[in-house]
Amino acid sequence: MTDGIVQLGPIALAADRLLAVALMLAFLFAMDRIAVRSGRTDAKALGATLLVAIVAARAAYVAKHWTAFSYDYLDTIAIWQGGFVAWAGFVAAALFLGWRLRKGRALILAEAALALCALVWFAGAAALKPAPYPMPDLPALTTLEGEPFDTASLKGRPYVVNVWAIWCAPCRRELPMLTDEAARSDIPVLLANQREDAESIMLYFDDAGFLPSGVVLDEEGVLGRDLGNGTIPTTVFVDASGKVVTTHVGEISRAGFREEVAGISE
Repeated sequence: MTDGIVQLGPIALAADRLLAVALMLAFLFAMDRIAVRSGRTDAKALGATLLVAIVAARAAYVAKHWTAFSYDYLDTIAIWQGGFVAWAGFVAAALFLGWRLRKGRALILAEAALALCALVWFAGAAALKPAPYPMPDLPALTTLEGEPFDTASLKGRPYVVNVWAIWCAPCRRELPMLTDEAARSDIPVLLANQREDAESIMLYFDDAGFLPSGVVLDEEGVLGRDLGNGTIPTTVFVDASGKVVTTHVGEISRAGFREEVAGISE
């Protein structure tokens, strides 16, 4: 698992997201057991603690990246794209438990369960974060005009590669943002279309009403096989030494994109 991606049959998921889901389920189970052992039936209803934690963690992330979210306010609720401040979620959950349970054994056990989840999360997320690894050799890429793309021009520079296709709904959702960022970015952003022809791509952009900035053609679909365990969309962020620092599988937000670009631009 060099790229932090877990393959479950045909589905590829980020390892840290699987850890988060596992911890949420474990916390719900713990609250149920605490309710039984303490005789506090109100503890069973504290699944609401998870909602409080998620909302707080998301709100903190949105506040931190407000400039990016101001382009489209609806992106603030697109939690499937990722983007949370974990410590804010745990603090909010701890305060909520204290307010609801007030005192007694149930509160002590609930706060202990939450603290254990926090410990496992921060330790696990650090352990699961993949070390940078060499970017696979880029295949022959062409521009929409049919000219070869000079991959040698990327040597010694940070850059971003996103693999996408017209038939992919998440790809289509993130493409307007990615082409906009490609046009603005100080580093190269390659939006590598997989196995589709230039004419079909140009027709798509004409119908969609935005410019294909950063779009290149990967006619053999090599990058789609090499990156993200073959899942699209996948976005990889490569530093100046040619190593993949971050792999994002699935739709990415503008805030997440900018955060990762800042990381490889330092």
